[in-house]
Amino acid sequence: MRRAVALAARGLGSTSPNPVVGCVILDASGHLAGEGHHQRAGGPHAEVHALRAAGSRARGGTAYVTLEPCSHTGRTGPCAQALIDAGIARVHYAVPDPNPRAAGGAATLRAAGITAEPGLLAAEAEAGNTAWLTSVRRGRPYVLWKYAATLDGRIAAADATSRWITSAEARADVHRLRAEADAVVVGSGTARADDPHLAVRGVEGAVQPLRVVMDTEATAVRPGARVLDDGAPTLIAVAEDADARRLPAADVVRLPRAAGGRGLSVPALLAALHERGVRSVLLEGGPALAGSFVAAGAVDKVVGYLAPVLLGAGPAALGDAGITTIAGALRLRMTETVRIGPDLRITATPEPAAATPGVITTPEATATPETPVARAAEPAATATKER
Repeated sequence: MRRAVALAARGLGSTSPNPVVGCVILDASGHLAGEGHHQRAGGPHAEVHALRAAGSRARGGTAYVTLEPCSHTGRTGPCAQALIDAGIARVHYAVPDPNPRAAGGAATLRAAGITAEPGLLAAEAEAGNTAWLTSVRRGRPYVLWKYAATLDGRIAAADATSRWITSAEARADVHRLRAEADAVVVGSGTARADDPHLAVRGVEGAVQPLRVVMDTEATAVRPGARVLDDGAPTLIAVAEDADARRLPAADVVRLPRAAGGRGLSVPALLAALHERGVRSVLLEGGPALAGSFVAAGAVDKVVGYLAPVLLGAGPAALGDAGITTIAGALRLRMTETVRIGPDLRITATPEPAAATPGVITTPEATATPETPVARAAEPAATATKER
């Protein structure tokens, strides 16, 4: 099963809106017969790849799958039936499928006389598939907030200069995060100050994420902006009452303004992205945008790149998040610390907490720390496991 989890991670960034899934098949004598992973939405599922590799050796064997085999026909046939037809005798799956449209594969297997047991390495498989599982369970995309800062928490100098705080190695690692996300989101402040490109560079075979700019007043994205090139698709989110006539030709979505504050409604943005098939978001905006997501309870993971640099002044990484007392602080649990060149990458997830202003709770917060093969990944019954 641990090998299946590692195989599943190969699909990060290329299977959405489907989950990442890995499968390993042993023959009747317990020897490796075949393995595979889900490579892209619309293509064969992990079980099918593994069964093709195993051939006749699958008969009487055992399948280890990171997610419950599906039981319905979409763009591909049901994997449960494929396992039955191949003569598999036993199936171990790590995580039950929370999507009611695709669930039921275990029951189908048992009805055919196949032993089907859940739960093996469930925490590791959950961590590797967290983006998709969150999107199904919560009905919105999984959100990873990434920032880069000095050791004293500054993201730029007092004169607004910011290139480059972190090393080339850290910046390359950020492109890996982009490659694993369905969408990259920034705000109007970042669009004005940095004219970011937001596309993935240096990651072979990467599927370019949707570039999203939250441009409330429709004034930040101007003709010639780098996000308007053909390097990746772009969506500009503006207020419902904004005058968007000056916007260059681009895909535009109108959203309600945030209740009682500046900017756009974060839940409305996430709902619009989810409807477009976005299951995971990389939040790369500045402190104001990050603060609005934290205040909305819409951050599932934090990845901070800390450089061995001191500034003493300049903007902080996080703006107003609606937290006014230490009792309301957002408590995080560190799951990983890694040296990236001269910098330190810290990964953390929100701790479970009572409903307190500014405190985020997520189903994933109780999971065990992530495994090295599942560094990043991706709710509601409305999300479908597409084929």
